[in-house]
Amino acid sequence: MGLYSIKLPDVGEGVVEAEIVEWHTKVGASVAEDDNLVDIMTDKATVEIPSPVNGVVKSITGEPGDVLAVGTVIISIETDGKVSADEEVNLDAPILRQAQDADKKALPSNNTKPHPESVEGRDDIQTEPPHPEAQPQRASKEAVSQNRPKPLASPAVRKRALEADINLSHIPGSGPAGRISHQDLDDFIAAGGRLRAGASPASGVKRTGVTEQKIIGLRRKIAQNLAHSKRTIPHFAYVEEVDMEALEALRAHLNANRTEDQPKLTLLPFLSLALIKVLPDFPNANTHFDSKAGIATKYEAVHMGIATATPNGLMVPVVKHAESMDIWALASEITRVTAAAREGKGTKDELTGSTITITSLGALGGIASTPVINAPEVAIIGVNKLQVRPVWQDGAFAPRKMMNLSSSFDHRIVDGYDAALMIQHVKTLLENPATLFM
Repeated sequence: MGLYSIKLPDVGEGVVEAEIVEWHTKVGASVAEDDNLVDIMTDKATVEIPSPVNGVVKSITGEPGDVLAVGTVIISIETDGKVSADEEVNLDAPILRQAQDADKKALPSNNTKPHPESVEGRDDIQTEPPHPEAQPQRASKEAVSQNRPKPLASPAVRKRALEADINLSHIPGSGPAGRISHQDLDDFIAAGGRLRAGASPASGVKRTGVTEQKIIGLRRKIAQNLAHSKRTIPHFAYVEEVDMEALEALRAHLNANRTEDQPKLTLLPFLSLALIKVLPDFPNANTHFDSKAGIATKYEAVHMGIATATPNGLMVPVVKHAESMDIWALASEITRVTAAAREGKGTKDELTGSTITITSLGALGGIASTPVINAPEVAIIGVNKLQVRPVWQDGAFAPRKMMNLSSSFDHRIVDGYDAALMIQHVKTLLENPATLFM
């Protein structure tokens, strides 16, 4: 008999601690070599720790949400192998698996949760909401049992589903190998999945259920970053409407005449071009501000952040040196980095280093919004819903395609007048799109 003590690995790049996201085993459970034992997260990367041996789990350390130092023994496994003395296994980074890229152990395609669309990737400028509605499967329980294996989910998720009278086979899982997370369950319930066929939302029955969910992993980091931004940055918001008739006509023309190797154009490359053209005249908006050191670092390069909804939460992939690209290169790179973020394949370099950010709520964009600055940046531009509105023009109302831009600026670095003037310049370029290419 031998005892393997597995330490929290050093994943490199100066990381000294990691957070436990989810255990996939428990004390007394049998594990096989290469079974996923636990998911851990550091920065914005979630990785799996596989078992190096066959055996039985004797002890584990830490609960989901706990942050442990690198080198901490997190699990001990007793093995039947002939080992002369207890061994310690310190897993090296190369053998870790990115949780997003785990082997697809092939749940059927009808049990795969579609990735929510980011602000890029559609034929028009509208985008899907951050949490798209999951549609309950219409198959009978008998058909489900014949066509699908047992759904993968943690005991906590199974308990919640049981209490809510929900069949987990109906829920698309977004995790590795289709594992169903708490967020998947929340999305399904929000889409009406809790209701049984024929049930009425207004049934007169009081709902008394209360669910407590520990905020851990990427969701906790998102919460911490946004809270820090709102707590420490005096946001100045500015909203302006833009007449999109000319730009939409140009976009339709370019898409109709593009070559096979050119991507379809959405609004984002045009808005990116407009920002690239105006930022040299407003360098304070393309800046990082270190409030502790009292230093504002102004950038000539434009590293364009694209706020993107992913199955794991909001991320900001970055188009590096956007100022060096034409409209087609911008469109291709925006598509590439946002797709990588949604699929969990974005590298650290692709997810850091933005100097200004564009965000969008797409079809749910509403009339206006107040986007939160992506610190240490000092400006963020929000795209609202495009819609036909009656506009007073030449003594009469005329239908026009209109859209609002909602922007936020760090008032410590960017004065309100300069912020408004910058957005007015962006508006002028978008309303006269030929000037984007001059």
